Amino acid sequence: MNPRLPYLQRKTAVLTTEPGVYIMKNAQEKIIYIGKAKNLRNRVTSYFRDHPDHTPKTAKMVSQVYDYDFIVTASEYEALVLECSLIKQHKPPYNILLKDDKGYHYIRISPPPYSRITAELQTDAEGTYMGPYMSGFTVRQTVNTVNRLFQLPTCNRVFPAQIGKERPCLNYHIGQCMGVCRGKISAEDYADIVADAVRFIKNGGDHTVTALEKRMQDAAERLDFEEAARLRDRIAAIRAAGEKQDIMDAVTADTDVIGMMRSGEATVISVLIYRGGRLYDQNTFKIPPDTLSEDPLEEFLPQYYSTKSGKDLPRTILLEELPAELSLLTDLLTKQAGHAVSVEKPERGARRRLVLKAKQNAAEKLSLQSGRTGRELQALEELGRLLGLEHPPKRIESYDISNLSSSSMVAGMVVFEDGRPLKSAYRRFSIKEQTGQDDYSAMREVIRRRLEEYFKAKEETDEMKKAVNAFAVLPDLILLDGGKTHVAAIQPILDEMGLSVPLFGMVKNDKHRTRAIATDGGEISVREAQAAFHLLTRIQDEVHRFAITYMKSKHKKSSFALTLTEIPGIGEKKAQKLLLTYKTRAQLKAATPEQLRKTAGVSEETAGKLWALIQELPDT
Repeated sequence: MNPRLPYLQRKTAVLTTEPGVYIMKNAQEKIIYIGKAKNLRNRVTSYFRDHPDHTPKTAKMVSQVYDYDFIVTASEYEALVLECSLIKQHKPPYNILLKDDKGYHYIRISPPPYSRITAELQTDAEGTYMGPYMSGFTVRQTVNTVNRLFQLPTCNRVFPAQIGKERPCLNYHIGQCMGVCRGKISAEDYADIVADAVRFIKNGGDHTVTALEKRMQDAAERLDFEEAARLRDRIAAIRAAGEKQDIMDAVTADTDVIGMMRSGEATVISVLIYRGGRLYDQNTFKIPPDTLSEDPLEEFLPQYYSTKSGKDLPRTILLEELPAELSLLTDLLTKQAGHAVSVEKPERGARRRLVLKAKQNAAEKLSLQSGRTGRELQALEELGRLLGLEHPPKRIESYDISNLSSSSMVAGMVVFEDGRPLKSAYRRFSIKEQTGQDDYSAMREVIRRRLEEYFKAKEETDEMKKAVNAFAVLPDLILLDGGKTHVAAIQPILDEMGLSVPLFGMVKNDKHRTRAIATDGGEISVREAQAAFHLLTRIQDEVHRFAITYMKSKHKKSSFALTLTEIPGIGEKKAQKLLLTYKTRAQLKAATPEQLRKTAGVSEETAGKLWALIQELPDT
């Protein structure tokens, strides 16, 4: 609780309702947060209520506020411009501060013979360097393109020392490498190819094609048809690459494509920059976890573009979701650029694929921090958005009922954390209360028991026990193997217990694959192209496998126990006691009649008959 709260509330009560910018300061008068508001009084009041519903980050900032200042503006637009300017000037710790991943990058041509072309951050190693370049993305793209077009080796083999020592790798067989390791390309011919590749980097494709066409004609005139064919193929590859790029010209002329990926507290925003219809550059920004913005992209856009001059601003910006203050943003950018700037959310086609590519770039950068693959992060983000969750679900629990008969009715609970199975948290349930084959009643019993264990764990004082208790943590999402009727049957239990865990069902098609997500009001379709679809399918397959494996195991033990009860004096309880003591048939067969007698608590005669029956049973 901030001791200055009464003072801040009194000050805010008489604040103007005009638009403007507010400036939060700590006790040392250091600016810690700057925000804009359509209505200053309403916005600032939301921070200083007696019982605010703040996020932990906002609560932390408010606890440090000693006083605040404000600037009244003529419009929301003017407040937006002023906010960007003040943030750049003061760099408050709770605002998003844009720091991209730029640095100097170089293209290195290693010394002959058999030079390699690589992307580098330093110029320490021996060789010839081209650069420096500001964009590492452009350098990597250029190096990859050149190595592919000119079929230069990218493996770790050392030439000429390892020529002829090993068979060609996969790159040779798929036409991505000329196969220097075969020993059929001389150092002189290889040097000519590298020289062509360097000219391609310096002068572009058109100039390179013209030079290669002349060399191809000269080779044909001197009847060196093998060399002419090689040059013909290289020209065709360069032209094909140019034609493929030209397809995107109309779609990406002077366009920025922005994608965002979040995982827990970490956020990465990727900007793909297309100019003249071609991918020109990429910027990546890591948003610090302490920033207050619930929608980082909303704060990112005006700050990022406020640093650009008019000539650097695109004509089109493509996003996955449009910002709430779209008109303000487009007005700001249009005035700054001197030409119309359109901010769009493509729903389908080539532009939609570009937005997904930007998200993939952000996911891959984020995966370096999180230890998860970009695809896993993308699947969780898609799933959270598909289900309308505030954040991607970090912990997912899924349940399935399996039975052959009412006596073998069981349930399985699997846990996925950050998109991967957490097998240490898997749990099995024997259905105790349900006597008939009623999946809905069985699922209600399982969910109720699981949640009751959660409340028991909350009261546990031993932190060590809590740490290993799979029930001590509530999931971010519960998935049931079933449709909307399953969801409708379980939702009242969550409501009764006062829990707001998102609950959905997984609906299968006739091929036992996930086709939709069920809510208590209907279904949400899941396209197979989505990464979320593959995650859901994996979860549904895993929970089904886990539940049915337990059911088969239990049914097998139940059948075995019934066999033991054929001996007079051995009832179900004594049979179960024997199976709990001797876990496997091998252990049971190794037991002596005396051991069986003590375990089951029967007479020597009954123990002898029991031992004889056990010896006649098959080993499996």
